[in-house]
Amino acid sequence: MSTIVGVFAHPDDETFGPGGTLAKFAKDNDVYIICATNGEYATGKLDKKLGEERRLELKKSAKDLGVKKVFFLGFQDGSLSNNLYHKVAEKVKKILVQLKPDILITFEPHGVSGHIDHIFMSMVTSFVFPQIKSAKKIMQYCMRYERSELMREKYFIHFPPGYHDEEIDEVIDVSDVWETKVQAMHRHQSQIQDVNRILTQTKNFPKEENFLIIEKPQK
Repeated sequence: MSTIVGVFAHPDDETFGPGGTLAKFAKDNDVYIICATNGEYATGKLDKKLGEERRLELKKSAKDLGVKKVFFLGFQDGSLSNNLYHKVAEKVKKILVQLKPDILITFEPHGVSGHIDHIFMSMVTSFVFPQIKSAKKIMQYCMRYERSELMREKYFIHFPPGYHDEEIDEVIDVSDVWETKVQAMHRHQSQIQDVNRILTQTKNFPKEENFLIIEKPQK
């Protein structure tokens, strides 16, 4: 049995991204989630009530996925920047030292969607990784080029291009847990428009999740 920790910026990142992989791992391993913010800026203005709602949504989603516990760091949505880098990293490190993970899961360096908060947490995870003795690898969730092209003209910020087959290190078949992922996605009712959009866009794609892999050198 291994310990796997997902490190993300917002409630829904865990499910809209590598939710199938988390559910698959959770069948035989201990899976945890670290979430940096409550997602209280999702509508473009600060809404603490929305943040409380999204925390509850994540807890429900995590239960569906089989996650043992969610750790909320309490930083403000949209505020993740250089000024907070080491403060966030220390909080993440403190939890990881306690959990002793074998594998970390986060977003690839462009944050998949180009969201600065996603990019920030990807960088923090890579920064902390060498300091966690138990951790053997990072799995960075990424999007295939074909799917990213469907998003690039519709997203609210620059949507970076996805990855081609030769750039992807690991592909996980999540067809056997796809319904679990869909159920967990629907827990995020405050983001139901995104849920419907993602499910519509992915209906003709393979039920797979793709990753870039960073591993520690073998001693």
